[in-house]
Amino acid sequence: MKKNAFTMLELVFVIVILGILAALTLPRLDRDLKLEAQDNILSAIRYTQHLALADNKHKFDKPKWQQRFWRIYFGTCEGKLFYTIGTDDDMTGSTNGRVEFYESTPDPANGKQMWAQDGDDCYGGHEEKEISPEIFVGKKYGITAITPSGGCSNNYIGFDHFGRPHESVFPNATHPYYGGYMSSDCIYQFTMSDGTTFNIKINTETGYATILEQPGA
Repeated sequence: MKKNAFTMLELVFVIVILGILAALTLPRLDRDLKLEAQDNILSAIRYTQHLALADNKHKFDKPKWQQRFWRIYFGTCEGKLFYTIGTDDDMTGSTNGRVEFYESTPDPANGKQMWAQDGDDCYGGHEEKEISPEIFVGKKYGITAITPSGGCSNNYIGFDHFGRPHESVFPNATHPYYGGYMSSDCIYQFTMSDGTTFNIKINTETGYATILEQPGA
């Protein structure tokens, strides 16, 4: 009784074809990793602005109310880049843009806090399961550095209740002061582990964020 089977020549052809497909696919996977990083960070910045528009943090009877601006902060822990989204709700003076764990916002995708701290301990005494893995863009995508330019000079940016971007002085404002309102478009450049970069621009008037390498994104 005859049995159908592949010949050795057919198997060799299949192996060659799979090798060619693998060679063509690997560069594409590298590009997708960069695109995922762009989309992650762009979504985080837009989400921060959305929180500012939806949750009015202004208390006009409090001289420090600008400290409550919703902000996104980029930091480094365990040598890798991360971001935190939150608000200095109790106005205790987060002078460098950082916020406490309880002042961060939950990740809408998984319900975990979008918070980490700089240094050798990312979790700051909290359990790893409490913190969203999406914020660790250095570990996840291989981003090694962030460089601000244009209207932003720091690794954090805040938004007021009109969605307008502020930088620099708002985290330690002791009285209403608009000197931190961005006077020109902010551009954050992110460097990948392979040396390539991508740039996210935040419009000075509207706070709208876009990826310069993805027109229309």
